[in-house]
Amino acid sequence: MPPYPCDDVPADPPQALGLRERKKAATRQAIRTAAYRLFAEHGYDATSVDRIAAEADVSPSTVFRYFPTKEDIVLTDEYDDEMAAVLRARPLDERPLASVRYVMHTVIGRTLRDPANREEMVRREQLVRDVPAIRARAHESMSATGRLLGGIIAERTGRRADDLEVRVFAAAVFAALHETTMYWLEHDRDEDFVQLLDRTLAMLRHGLDLRTH
Repeated sequence: MPPYPCDDVPADPPQALGLRERKKAATRQAIRTAAYRLFAEHGYDATSVDRIAAEADVSPSTVFRYFPTKEDIVLTDEYDDEMAAVLRARPLDERPLASVRYVMHTVIGRTLRDPANREEMVRREQLVRDVPAIRARAHESMSATGRLLGGIIAERTGRRADDLEVRVFAAAVFAALHETTMYWLEHDRDEDFVQLLDRTLAMLRHGLDLRTH
């Protein structure tokens, strides 16, 4: 049996959003785009929410309605719901780590193939690396995503969401994802990120044995 028996199953396309949801997504993206542009020009700390709102042509209250804090402008994205949907659709007899790998290939792979999304991902992770306030908030955000996916893994394996094994599994996967992302940035993004993810998940699958290559 191959280590990850899931490569030949095509990814389901994302479900089409309704008009209301599309408008909300467009507003969120306009705010994010304006924020990243201002962060690049003036720096994160020197950029106020009021200035982001003016750049995005919305009110400050609208910014806060979509993003409770300035840090959330950087950290909030539409990936969690998509990852959850893809994971729930995987075969129930598939090993959890293989399912996670498929989710990463589907969601992150599609992100990286789009130049604009790839650039936004790079900017986001650079801010996580360089800005202490975002780095602290990122830990909370990653924990929330870990609980979301951990709950789905628990459903699929007949465990409770607060089982130690489920919590360790989710924490290990997302800590490894974070370190892989930082490695990718620090090495000038020269390597294929999805291949790096495969290396990371293979190491987890082999029990963190550094002798395994």
